Order: sequence, then structure tokens, then C-alpha cells
Amino acid sequence: MDADAVRERADDLPSEPGVYQFLERRDAGDVVLYVGKAVDVRDRVRSYADARGGEAASAHASGEAASGPRSERIARMVERADAIDFAVTDTETQALLLEANLVKRHQPRYNVRLKDDKSYPLVQFTDHAVPRIEVTRDPEEGAAAYGPYTDKGDVETVVKAIREVYGLRGCSDHKYRNRDRPCLDYEMGLCTAPCTGEIGETEYEADVEAARRFFEGETGALADPIEREMERAAQEQNFERAANLRDRLDVVEAFHGGAGGAVAGGDDAATTDVLGVAVEGEDATVARLHAERGQLVERDQHHLDAPENESPADVLAAFLVQFYAERELPDRLLLPEHHGDEDVAAWLDAAGVEVAVPGAGREATLVDLALKNAHRRSGERDELGALADALGVDRPTRIEGFDVSHAQGKSVVGSDVCFVDGSAEKPDYRRKKLSEENDDYANMYRLVKWRADRAVEGRDDRPDPDLLLIDGGEGQLDAAREALADAGWDVPVVALAKDEELVVTADRTYDWDDDAPQLHVLQRVRDEAHRFAVAYHQTLRDDVGTALDGVDGVGPELRKRLLRRFGSVEGVREASVEDLRDVEGVGEATAETIANRL
Repeated sequence: MDADAVRERADDLPSEPGVYQFLERRDAGDVVLYVGKAVDVRDRVRSYADARGGEAASAHASGEAASGPRSERIARMVERADAIDFAVTDTETQALLLEANLVKRHQPRYNVRLKDDKSYPLVQFTDHAVPRIEVTRDPEEGAAAYGPYTDKGDVETVVKAIREVYGLRGCSDHKYRNRDRPCLDYEMGLCTAPCTGEIGETEYEADVEAARRFFEGETGALADPIEREMERAAQEQNFERAANLRDRLDVVEAFHGGAGGAVAGGDDAATTDVLGVAVEGEDATVARLHAERGQLVERDQHHLDAPENESPADVLAAFLVQFYAERELPDRLLLPEHHGDEDVAAWLDAAGVEVAVPGAGREATLVDLALKNAHRRSGERDELGALADALGVDRPTRIEGFDVSHAQGKSVVGSDVCFVDGSAEKPDYRRKKLSEENDDYANMYRLVKWRADRAVEGRDDRPDPDLLLIDGGEGQLDAAREALADAGWDVPVVALAKDEELVVTADRTYDWDDDAPQLHVLQRVRDEAHRFAVAYHQTLRDDVGTALDGVDGVGPELRKRLLRRFGSVEGVREASVEDLRDVEGVGEATAETIANRL
């Protein structure tokens, strides 16, 4: 939109509190580019007629100067927009919360966006008379959940230690019901077998409560029994077990971050959240420490998409509203710096939340700890940042990988896997059965065209990826690019060839070092796309009828083993009797029958 179009649209808007949205028109529907709040919607939108004026309006709310790259970013957003929508609210606070809800729902590119924290593991105790303990990313209804935690390996170590010390079950309800004798977990000392009455429910519940105390911050509930067992093993000169217990004890004692003790200030019943924020490029991390009754009981990290040149104060303001709009506010907030948003301050004040920026003492130490947790991510190898720099694209937080699998044109299938922040996002995996044709390029075209058409037509419920990765070389890449062009879907795409691990783009081919972090993330996506495609192809191939059907002595399981061993019916046909007999379940008579029949 140009300045005249913005002014013309602003004249039709109300001079009341509310939110406004800059929209880009697409065939599949409107895409929200930016969501903002305002005391006076008309005046705020009119200020965007001059992009720097719009930035001034935004900067005025946060107390910043309106100049530099952020102004240029706002100018690009306004130029890209085709329309402006709005919603009126009764109060400024309602506008604040509506803005947060719309940002979370639409994930607009030009806003600071809190990413979903469901990808982090939690520990849950299920809502059963005999609760189950397990690591999960999707807690059951009614379960007591603790976390989320950032290191899944440490969580699994702690849960195993809990099970060894307290004997809590980890089995599914299906395995738990109607058992006649204890399972292997009982024999291994991981479960006290309440399923068969080896322990009563009252005693079991006492063990559950002891385990829960650990996750509520009482480290000794788990560390003390491990330490006693470690000393016993050392006295018995079982030094290997003692060393293993020592390593486990280190994980357990460090699990709560080494920041135990009372939180200064406030009464004993108050809840306190301590926040730290780190901003690196277009990525931000907010670490939260949560204290109840004066004790730290929870730690988590939350990652945000932060448009370029957002300050830590901007990120804090966005996080506060988006995170706490769906959660109970604490009694106190300890922040590393003032967030600078008057609307957020008024909202927190109306809710009775005490906000402080401590400069010294125990509270300042806790804020420093939160800041260290937020910056912890910066010490890791930033694969996605390296990939963005190497390819000259925006940071590809969301990558989809594509591969095709078939057997000489039969049982042709395609895979579409998804990685978010470098980790597999399996709920967003998709697979597609394709037309039977022995043409890798045509098959890749059909697979990518299928995905692109669904995206453009609004039939795919997943967000658009930041990058597509094709398993293959220049030919597969050209087929994918042609499919994207035909569908009208504008998404960057590259290919990774298997043999020499070359990354192929439309403009050039990259030969990165084997230890290059940007190569590693692409390899993970490529390998997973290949695995998922082959697994689906194998399922289809095993399910279709073959010339082996009806051969005496060849049932479904043996047919699968033969096809896996020799690759196809043709491969079985070419195998010698001796080769056939090497397959488990094939005797001399069956081998002769197969050879004669085929």
C-alpha cells in the first residue's frame, strides 16, 4: 500500500481503542502481516502513511527512537500490505489481550511471536488410582505435570532414577490391566508391581508423593537415597555401580539448576516469576524461573521469533502479554530491565502484580540466573543461523523435507517431513501415494505440486515452511522448482545429493565441510525424509498381492521376509535355492516350491 491508500483507509477507521491488522491478499485467503494495538485506531493507522511515522507511533509506546532498520522493516511491511482490518474494544486492556491472541493465532511475520512451548518435554504423573510416571510433550487431562524442561536426556535420567528408587510404573494402561504376574520391569527393579498386588495402593501412593516432592523442588527426595545406595555400593567394592550412581547423582543435584533456597522478598504464600531475555538476530529466548512458597519449583525456556532489531525490552513486553494471557499471573515479577510498554504496565498493575527490576541482593542473583539460562542457547552450535548465512535466506526455523521411494515404478510413495528449530516435528509429517511411474523427476514434481497446491488453496493446516529440502540432485531440484512455479507457492528450495553431500540451489552448488553445522541440519532432514518414505513404501509393497501369494508354505510373514531380503518378486525369482534357504523360515522343500512356482 502506498501512503495515499493508508490515509484513505485510516479515514474510515474509528477513533477508539482496538487492534489493527495489515493484510496481504492471496488466492487462498488473507495473510496477516502485522498486528498492532492502539488507544486511537484511526490515528495510529494514519501514522503508517509515512513508514517512519508509523515506527514513531510504535516507538513512542516503547520509549525508543524512531529510526534505523526497524523503520525500514515497517516500511517493507506497509508496502507489502494490500488491506487493513480492525477490531474495536471497550478498553485498552482488552486491546492488549486481543493483540496477543491474534499474534499467537496468525503468527504474523512482522511481530515478535512467542513459539509454542509444547515441544519441550514434561514429566507427568497420570490421574489414576495407581499413577504412571512418564516423559511426555502432551500431558493427559487431569495429570500432574512438571516442566517443561530443556534437556530431554537429563529428564529421562531423572525419571529412571525415580523409578529405581520408588518403583513407579511406566507401563501403558493396556499392559497394566489384567496381569497375572509382574512384567520385566519388576524383575529389573524399576517397578514394585502394583498391577499384581506386590505393593498396596496406599504404600504406592506414598512413593508417588515422595517422587512428586522432588519435582516440586525437594532435591533430597531423590538425591539422598541415591547417595546412600552409592555409598553402599562403594563399601561392597562394586565400584562400577558406584560410579554410575555418582554420575546419576550429579544429574539429579543439577536438575533444578543449582539455584535452590528461598526467594527473597514477599510473603511465604506469594508466587514469583523471574525472567531473563536474550536476543540474537531474529531469535529471542526468555527464560522463566517460577517460585512458590519461597522455593524455586519450575524452570523453562521460551523461544520467540523477533523481527530484526527488536530490543530485549520489546521482547519482554510481547512475551508478558502472549505468555500470561493464557496462564495465571504470578504475584510478583522480577525483570532484568523495564519493558517500557505503558499498556502492559497498566494491565499488570490492574491485575495486582508487583513488578521489580532488582539491582542487588538475592533477587538480582536470581535475575542473573534467568539471564544465564536465556543465553544458554547462544553457547550451542547455531545450525539454523549458519544455514541462513550460508544460503543467504531468512533463518529457516521450519524446514520440510521431501523424498520419493518406489520399486522400479511400483508402489510409488512420497514423504513430507517437518523439522522445527532443528528437531523433528512428527505430528506435521505427511505422506502421499503417487502414480506408478519409474521417473524420479516426474514423481518429485507430483509430490511437491501436491504440497504446494494444498498450501496455496488453504487446504493444509500446517504453517508455510521457511525452506524446502529435496532429497536428490539438480534434476529433482528442477522438478521441485517447476512444481512451485506452477502452483504459485513462493518458498525457498534446495536439494541435498546423497553421494557427495552437495547442496544444490538454483544459482550454485555448495560443497561444505563434513563438520559444517548447516550441513548437519540438512542431513538430518534429508535422512528422515528418506526413512519415512522407505517405511511407507515397504508397507505398501508388503500389502499388495504378489506372485508369492498362494505358494504352498509361504504365508504373509514369510512373504515379507522374502521381499525384504531380495527387494522384489523379480529378485526372489532370480535367487538360487541356496539363497532362498538362507531366509529364516524357508526349508528345503519350501525353497524348491518357490523356485519351481516362480
